[in-house]
Amino acid sequence: MVKHITHTNTHLKSLARFMQILDGSFPSGVFVHSFGLEPHILKEKVFDICSLKIYLENLILDQYLKMEFVAVSKAYDALENSKLSLIKKLDNSYDSFLTFDYAKASKDIGQNYFAQIKNLPKKQIVKEYFSLINEKKANANEIIVLSSIAFDMDISKDDFIVMWTKKNLVNIAMTTLKISRIKPSEIQKMLFEIDDILENIDYENIDLKLTNFNPLFEEVIFSHKNLEPKLFVT
Repeated sequence: MVKHITHTNTHLKSLARFMQILDGSFPSGVFVHSFGLEPHILKEKVFDICSLKIYLENLILDQYLKMEFVAVSKAYDALENSKLSLIKKLDNSYDSFLTFDYAKASKDIGQNYFAQIKNLPKKQIVKEYFSLINEKKANANEIIVLSSIAFDMDISKDDFIVMWTKKNLVNIAMTTLKISRIKPSEIQKMLFEIDDILENIDYENIDLKLTNFNPLFEEVIFSHKNLEPKLFVT
């Protein structure tokens, strides 16, 4: 006897809407920090697909896992426990860990996202947080705004982190087409391989201590002072 499984469109609708929101081409825009890709390429630390893969793996493990993923975990925890004061505190303190240009872009893009999605929330805690943004009492940093709308759409923390990370990695990897000789087909294959790292991260036990130390800066950036890391903004 064949068992027929009934599927609902609730989760599919949430994913479809979130993919539209997350798409950097329209309408909210997107920014991605290169975290030193240009100096790495010019100093031949990144010169082929293998070294680019190592660079992106380190970006996940040394940067995202210790900062962005921590912020997402803190945001989800505050939202799940309806702690408005904590989400406000997190949003207003997050950009203090960022460089000036990065912090400005985070808030500018976050405000762009907010303008497009401010009427979407259904959960009370997200509505209250969005009210704080509207009243200029919260900074609307990109990662906090996106975490909140993902939470409102019942997108799990794990799924949100993976979608957000892959969006960034794709955008960063695309820039290598302009400043290196790495082939698009190699990049596509390598990005699929990166999924193994994302799949094996223990998202439920992420260290909740924010840090802005990034070895990618320490090793290369300061040894090439004439070339600053870039923000890719659309």
